[in-house]
Amino acid sequence: MGKLKLCFPRLGDYHVAFHSILKVIYPQAEVVTPPPMTKETVALGTRNSPDSICAPFKYNLGNYIQALEQGANVLFQTGTGCRFGYYGPVQEQILRDLGYDFRFIWISRYKINPGKIMRDLKSLDPTLTPGRAIRGGLLGLGEILLMDRMDYYLREHIGFEVEEGAFERAKEAFLTDLAAVSNWRELLTAARKHRRAYRAVPTNMPKHPLRVGVIGELYTLMEPFSNFYLEKQLARYHIVVSRRMSVTFLLLTRSDRRALRQSRGYLKYTVGANGVDSVAQARGYAKRGYDGLIHMKSSGCTPEINAEPMLLRLVKDYQIPLLRLSFDAQNGDTGMQTRIEAFADMLQMKKDDKSNGDKTHSWGRRGVDFYEGRTAQS
Repeated sequence: MGKLKLCFPRLGDYHVAFHSILKVIYPQAEVVTPPPMTKETVALGTRNSPDSICAPFKYNLGNYIQALEQGANVLFQTGTGCRFGYYGPVQEQILRDLGYDFRFIWISRYKINPGKIMRDLKSLDPTLTPGRAIRGGLLGLGEILLMDRMDYYLREHIGFEVEEGAFERAKEAFLTDLAAVSNWRELLTAARKHRRAYRAVPTNMPKHPLRVGVIGELYTLMEPFSNFYLEKQLARYHIVVSRRMSVTFLLLTRSDRRALRQSRGYLKYTVGANGVDSVAQARGYAKRGYDGLIHMKSSGCTPEINAEPMLLRLVKDYQIPLLRLSFDAQNGDTGMQTRIEAFADMLQMKKDDKSNGDKTHSWGRRGVDFYEGRTAQS
């Protein structure tokens, strides 16, 4: 096979951390980062995927094909919950049927144990030690924690920047420095530098801005290309955006038991993948007085479909508007801007009515009826 050329599916900006992990674990290997998502990526994945499979599968497969064409010969895949846990063997077989020659390292819910992971990793490099593997994992985890913390701040403030594009430039500088980090000392230095840089961006936030909580299926939330950069669109309407779903949440803070406790009265059992998290987070946003909710998912995502009846009950009980958006690989962005604009206008009118003491509108019920899943289809 020659020199190892490693690759992984792209997911938002997390490729920076994944790249760091692999470079520490395999210092002599070349890490091939998949190119940014484009329509070509989607077309490649869709053309070679089963029609009924969910959109994230097609995005992943398109990523792999592009990386293999760039010379990658080792592919990594992991995943738990719903159909994502079965992506590995299906994608591997499709790629082999297409004639590609590669090694496939599949870390799924059936293989997540230290011994198995170490054996898989060592199969690529017999000299690999547990210490080096742990160092790589910890550096990547540190980068992920920092990236998510910076993004939480950005989502809440980017809609109120005084100079357009200031936060975008600050984020580009941050990711550039993060990609050059090779140890924790450098990571901490980058953290201090860019936290100051983010806080130094001038903003003009009103005392009571519109606040929207974003919930739903993890891939659609975390890969902006798959949701037509919805968070950027919300920022244009000066909306504070909160999204808890992140790799940090999945790795460190997610708990089905806690989510079920927070969903009491709506759910008794988990409904698969992150469906229970959507209900728990929606209730949390409603209790904290958020102005609206956006529920995003891949078209046909069974766990999120299972959660929808409870979400509709919840938004009726709390009188909070809900916009449901469903995406597949055939969606276009035509009409998305119109839907977001209409939703933002409706939230502002609701907020103005509340400020003026006008209780003549049943805005919560209207929010459910008007912003249904069918309105999100392109």
